[in-house]
Amino acid sequence: MRVLIAGARGQVGHELMRRVPEVFEAVGMGSTQLDLADTEQVAAVVNNVQPQLIINAAAYTAVDKAESEPERAWAVNRDGVAHLAIAAEGLGIPLLHISTDYVFAGDAREPYRETDPTDPTGVYGASKLDGEVALAANCSQHIILRTSWVFGAYGNNFVKTMLRLGREHEELGVVADQHGCPTSAASIASALWSLASQYREQGSLQWGIYHYGGSPACTWHGFAQEIFRQAHGRGLLGRVPVLRAIATADYPTPAKRPAWSVLDCSKLRQAHGIAQADWREELGLVLRELA
Repeated sequence: MRVLIAGARGQVGHELMRRVPEVFEAVGMGSTQLDLADTEQVAAVVNNVQPQLIINAAAYTAVDKAESEPERAWAVNRDGVAHLAIAAEGLGIPLLHISTDYVFAGDAREPYRETDPTDPTGVYGASKLDGEVALAANCSQHIILRTSWVFGAYGNNFVKTMLRLGREHEELGVVADQHGCPTSAASIASALWSLASQYREQGSLQWGIYHYGGSPACTWHGFAQEIFRQAHGRGLLGRVPVLRAIATADYPTPAKRPAWSVLDCSKLRQAHGIAQADWREELGLVLRELA
């Protein structure tokens, strides 16, 4: 089965290309080969590749920068998804799409379910939510996989930032009042390939919105503690810096971050048998690769 992977050079796209099951032929394209904002190019590429399934791992993910260049965020995260969805529907094939916890306001105290009201607080979350709406409106066979706090050995992410800062500073302040689910890019890729495999075998899936994040939930401060503990144990850090717990208000950013990004992932497990990965174990695999 031929699968077109959009955003193949991003964190998740990179892992998708590394983990292609033998029964699939993956055609991966980065933004220079497939600009989602260009509707004619999207149509031409999809028509040329003739995939039997599309996985969209492409997105505009610069959360703060999106506040100052919203047109680009919407061009990729909303219009680009619509272009892919229309192309997929034209071929009668499914589109598996990655979305984000930022579609929620972040003011809950229980894990977010797929049916909970959305209320994004910034351009990034709003553009991603509009992308979900565009996908549902234009492609009948679709999966929207919302995830959060993505990290991996490839690309820029919190783990690599903490390793750099940990080498440069003896003391660091890390936000301790935002809660979420660290999720490895590798585990997201595995979940998507599992869905693709089920579609290949069954000819269908239970379409709709699903949540997928790592377990257990933690704060950024707790995430950083575990990064430093494991990194020091693996020799990636000569010493563990002193970590200070700070509030979100102490670290202002152009875009508001959700205080609560914990996702309820039970629907995906019940419908498709895909369980959450332990992010601490996934972190160990990433650090081993970086070492």
